[in-house]
Amino acid sequence: MCSIHNINAALLVVYLFVSDYLDAHPAVRDWRRSNNKQPAFTDAEVVTMALMQGCLGCATLKQTYRFVRHNHHSAFPKVCSYPRFIARLHPLRELVGRLVPAALAHHKMPARVYILDSKPIPLCKPVRHGRVRLLREDGAYFGKNSVGWYFGFKIPVLMHKNGGILNVVFTLASVSDKDTDIGTLLCAAVNGGLALGDLGYRSQPLRDALKEVGMGLLTQANVPQAHKLYLSQKRERIETAFSNLWDRFIDRVKSRSWAGLWNTILLKILHYNLCQAHILA
Repeated sequence: MCSIHNINAALLVVYLFVSDYLDAHPAVRDWRRSNNKQPAFTDAEVVTMALMQGCLGCATLKQTYRFVRHNHHSAFPKVCSYPRFIARLHPLRELVGRLVPAALAHHKMPARVYILDSKPIPLCKPVRHGRVRLLREDGAYFGKNSVGWYFGFKIPVLMHKNGGILNVVFTLASVSDKDTDIGTLLCAAVNGGLALGDLGYRSQPLRDALKEVGMGLLTQANVPQAHKLYLSQKRERIETAFSNLWDRFIDRVKSRSWAGLWNTILLKILHYNLCQAHILA
């Protein structure tokens, strides 16, 4: 856990980052159309408090809210109740999604070399697979990865080789890594380059689809034997990224709604990117 000095510094840095982005994008800032379009507890404060989960190492947003409200109430004098905080946070999903790449705006990423991969988002432990019903109406179901079966969703990710996560989408667990629509959607966020994938991306239709958006695709199946070690070493970076997201409790989100789950995942990825860009320590 951070020291009191570091927490205060993190609060200030995160608030300024979010506030500066909103000031630079008034169309995003002024999204409300109601009479209460300028609430006393601002959107920048809501997102800042939520992002403190990563800085404090709390397992849930509720723990984060209680800690910050009890120990740093002076930083949020107009803070609302926890249910109202959650109700304010979830509609800001578009803002949080925009902040994910914005966090890397000044991060050095010289080469246009990227890594494609996907991470399971389990909603329960395997022992509950026989009776789980959580979010089934929103598409949660069984999927399989190299470890085994899980129940939930998955997040395909496009990451720069230096570690910054540039784009992420939220899909059903049953969606294949070879899906051309998901691949082109991810890669459309960058201006072409070279993507490195594992054998799960071995697909000529996917290669052709990515070529249309200026992205080449390399997998272990189409590189010489001498280059396979190099490819494996480069792809190790995304395993490190997924491990860092695991440390941020991305596999243990307690949300009971699709919107809450997706928004909480985006917050964890945003915190990861802020650390990658050295905005946060």
